[in-house]
Amino acid sequence: MHQSKRAVGILGGTFDPIHFGHLRLALELFQAFDLDHIRIIPCYQPVHRKQPIASPEDRMAMTRRAVASESALKADETEIKRKEPSYTIDTLLDFRKKAPQVPFCILIGIDAFLGFTSWHRWQDILDNAHLIVAHRPNYHLPHTGIVAKLLRERHSDDATIIHKKIHGCILLHPITSLEISATDIRKQIAMGKNPRYLLPDNVYEYIKKRGTYSVVSSI
Repeated sequence: MHQSKRAVGILGGTFDPIHFGHLRLALELFQAFDLDHIRIIPCYQPVHRKQPIASPEDRMAMTRRAVASESALKADETEIKRKEPSYTIDTLLDFRKKAPQVPFCILIGIDAFLGFTSWHRWQDILDNAHLIVAHRPNYHLPHTGIVAKLLRERHSDDATIIHKKIHGCILLHPITSLEISATDIRKQIAMGKNPRYLLPDNVYEYIKKRGTYSVVSSI
């Protein structure tokens, strides 16, 4: 990883499969915060959700195809190569060792942020990165509870702060709401329907070639 002067975004997920909802979120945040680039990281084994249908190798291959034509987005195999349950803090500390002076930004949706304090070593994440929280334009944040307290302590409206500080800030940004579901895509494929315009064509071609998601009972 090169030593960028601008902050680098980190977007993790199962990406089972990766679709335009993921990609549009990443590109909008890249542009809104003038990030150097965003690393799209398929997890090897999620910790708090059902295991993916596609293999780690297939999800990595789909991610590479999805971002191949967009220089702002980089497919990253860090968690796939680790071959262990995927914790954000482990990946973040690995990046921090390689680039100690680079500001990193964890990109998450609002629903994930509401559960952020249940993440493994969440305090350490904020000691090593910023959070950029993507939300729907009219979403209302909680006024009480631990998340509200965290926002009072860490929130910033200054989009440039992520390039000046190494870690510790939480920024909010509204994004285009694309109601695309990986679960729905898998179901459509299993039922023989065409999911075109929900995900990149080259990703769908890979899925068809590999026969991924073809069994309804596995969805």
